[in-house]
Amino acid sequence: MASSAAHKPRRRRKIEEGSLAHVTHGTLDFDESTNARKPAFPLVAFLWPAKGTVSLWVTIPLILMAVGLFRWTVSLWGYSGYQSPPMHGDFEAQRHWMEITKHLPVSQWYFYDLQWWGLDYPPLTAYHSWLLGVIGSAIDPEWFALDESRALDDPNLKIYMRATVFVSEYLAYVPALIIFLRRYAKLEGVNVWEGSIALVAILLQPGTILIDHGHFQYNTVMLGFAVATLSSMVAGRPLWGCVFFVGALGFKQMALFYAPAVFAYLLGICLFPRINIVRFLSIALVTVAAFAVLYLPFLLAIAYDMYKGVSVEGLPMPPLMESLPIRRDTNTWYYPVVLQMTQSIHRIFPFSRGLFEDKVANIWCTIHTFHKLHRYPQELLQRAALLATSAAILPPCLIIFLKPKKQLLPLTFAAVSWGFFLCSYQVHEKNVLLPLMPMTLLLGGREGLLPSTRAWVGLANMLGIWTMFPLLKRDELRVPYFVITLLWAYLLGLPPVSFSAYHEGSRSGVNLLSKIIHLNIYMAMVGWHVVEAFYPPPAEKPDLWVVANAIVGTGGFGICYLWCLWRLVTKSEILVKAKRKTQ
Repeated sequence: MASSAAHKPRRRRKIEEGSLAHVTHGTLDFDESTNARKPAFPLVAFLWPAKGTVSLWVTIPLILMAVGLFRWTVSLWGYSGYQSPPMHGDFEAQRHWMEITKHLPVSQWYFYDLQWWGLDYPPLTAYHSWLLGVIGSAIDPEWFALDESRALDDPNLKIYMRATVFVSEYLAYVPALIIFLRRYAKLEGVNVWEGSIALVAILLQPGTILIDHGHFQYNTVMLGFAVATLSSMVAGRPLWGCVFFVGALGFKQMALFYAPAVFAYLLGICLFPRINIVRFLSIALVTVAAFAVLYLPFLLAIAYDMYKGVSVEGLPMPPLMESLPIRRDTNTWYYPVVLQMTQSIHRIFPFSRGLFEDKVANIWCTIHTFHKLHRYPQELLQRAALLATSAAILPPCLIIFLKPKKQLLPLTFAAVSWGFFLCSYQVHEKNVLLPLMPMTLLLGGREGLLPSTRAWVGLANMLGIWTMFPLLKRDELRVPYFVITLLWAYLLGLPPVSFSAYHEGSRSGVNLLSKIIHLNIYMAMVGWHVVEAFYPPPAEKPDLWVVANAIVGTGGFGICYLWCLWRLVTKSEILVKAKRKTQ
């Protein structure tokens, strides 16, 4: 019989090993008075008990329960359009889409009563709405009764709708984020404990909580597909990245903010370091197949409606179809398919709405404040937006094309989406969540928790949610706004509640110029809140404070774009190698 001493149980690896031996990732500072290491900011102190040999099977469920509690607490407050006739806001829009997809044939989804929140998102949103409408109708048919349930504000309906946002996020965004951080941390040499700190910081990001669980949206589903795209590319699986990105585009067309970065990276890995025709053809084939699968249920349902005799007579012809150089014979077998496809595209891309609809912190709204743009033809403004957006996204796209490195993907996504947000056509204030997502993912990288990165990520997020305050105020979300935002700032050591990210003694600290820029922006935000709260705007300029908010936000976002672009240039070393070649 073998001796029991011969059996040696496997030792559990300490997940904090590396960060405690070498303080390089920003979680710990050195206290000269006690010659000991100390947490660099409050979030590290909160997670200090988990720095030992605690299993991820314990820490991750605890993290998800904690951040879930904040989400559900925010959802107890108001939402977009509560008792606000005539249109009743985004909550009613999402509920109405569940109503029409549940009761109407697919051939009417993009045509039905467009004046009352007509469907204007891609098919995957429609499928999602249909599923939630079917489940909700099984609980209470009155919630989604066709035409009779409009503007319903039943408290039980609110609970159901809030729960659908919560479950959708935990099925799409949260798993994608956990997997991405594990892969990205391994790529960047970050240990598990530091990855857990980054996970908490990202999941407590104020913007996603307040917009999705407060204002009411399903942005995290689309963002989850985008994170899954990044995760697949980091793992060296570009074909899966194509599938997930088609999913992001299929849920919300806003994912186009990332499209140039995805295209440039995929083209780059097909050409460098050597031309790979097989990979190029595989990416093209998988992308086309993914779009085909996305639209297949929609097209099959239209064919089924035709088989059942559902007529398309009387449906208006979309402008896109009128512009196509094809013979429009309503009696042909393919006419209903072409009609539905062009109508869905027309609804998804609303060029007829103008350059912008509401006050938003991008260059067009800022220019319009000082020089009215409505005096120019619509076509000219569209071309100007296209030119400005192309100029903003070209540098990061060229860098990731010439240097298609996995480590550069979050920065590239951030820089390109900032360019879109600042310069593109028909941007909404909530679109700032798109550049904030990849920029916040930088917290999971090698230098992500150092003050030099944490301060910039923090500034972008604080500024982003601040520009959305006028929207949140209309939804009676002021209390959640201040609580969630100031809590996140405290946990990460950010102004106005903490200045640990700007402490002189911290490792890899923020340089003087950045400190001046940041502190001035923070003072502008705090000062604006004081003025907005206690001093009504002049009667002749009722939007003065909102416009001031947008102008300050535009300047701050422009600086964030430049920071991401500069970090991308330095991390890619593209200028260093170019300089070597010239020598």
